Amino acid sequence: MAVLVAAATLATGPASAESNGGVRVMPLGDSITDGFNVPGGYRIELWRRLAADNYRIDFVGSQFNGPSSLGDHDHEGHSGWTIAQVDANVVTWLRATNPRTVLLHIGTNDMYGDTSGAPSRLATLIDRITTTSPTTEVFVSTIVPKSGADSQVRAYNAAIPGIVKSRADAGRRVHLVDMYAALTLSDLADGVHPNAGGYNKMAAAWYNALRSVPGSISDGTPPPTTTPPTTPPPTTPPPTGGGCRVAYTVNAWNIGLTTAVTITNTGGSAVNGWALAFTLPGGQTITGGWNATYAPTSGAVTARNVSYNATIGAGGSIDIGFRATHTGNTGKPASFSLNGAPCSIG
Repeated sequence: MAVLVAAATLATGPASAESNGGVRVMPLGDSITDGFNVPGGYRIELWRRLAADNYRIDFVGSQFNGPSSLGDHDHEGHSGWTIAQVDANVVTWLRATNPRTVLLHIGTNDMYGDTSGAPSRLATLIDRITTTSPTTEVFVSTIVPKSGADSQVRAYNAAIPGIVKSRADAGRRVHLVDMYAALTLSDLADGVHPNAGGYNKMAAAWYNALRSVPGSISDGTPPPTTTPPTTPPPTTPPPTGGGCRVAYTVNAWNIGLTTAVTITNTGGSAVNGWALAFTLPGGQTITGGWNATYAPTSGAVTARNVSYNATIGAGGSIDIGFRATHTGNTGKPASFSLNGAPCSIG
């Protein structure tokens, strides 16, 4: 069976793990977690984003690699490993590090030969993690595209939302991340492993998912230097005459979807405090989001700014998004309004 070979590193491992006392996050998986082709992989850009927003994170794991610019080199990525191999060792790793959060991207090495049992093996691994460490937030991602095996990858990925949902419905702290939709084959260096740009896209997907579950990276509180406002910021309507534009993209699978929404202020003055109103198609229910608060979770929804993106400058844009379940209708809202003023779409 073909396997993914180990990557060279730019940093050597210390006798003991790095730790800064922050929220413990375990990057868990195979060579894509290790960072083949780009030592450190997605962890480089993910660390940069977390540090820039003042989150104090402690990457944990028995492995160590990456450039000196990566603030914490610890991880649990094992080149060439399958789901079963990770499953055989994960209890030991969890007990050794007690992570608050796990980022799980695994299954690429199971896409050789008979792949039909891969979803069942993943379900077993998730159950092992959540049973061993029931308070850990487990982010389970679909795997990135793989050249020459798209049908196998898509079949495996199609099973993951149902596996995650059934565990979440049972009260386990399991969350879905659609990594397959975040990358294309052009983001791969060798048909299997991402290039630097692909790893950056993975980091963005992880970061958005983490931000949608605040306790996963900050114990449910804002970053240390962020002071939430005591009252909502004042809102100003966008200028009349087509003062706002909304771009809305949907990536859907069998029972779920994610959206990427860009709000652009096309007017000549800033919008200070914003509320974007739209109506979700029937059967869609929001399960989590990022860069905005959403209420209610179905029907006529209003997305409101959070503390760090309350102002949209003249000609400026902000990006928000959310995850949702659906019952077959994966369509888009027919219209949008920003602070009560209609927006153009496109």
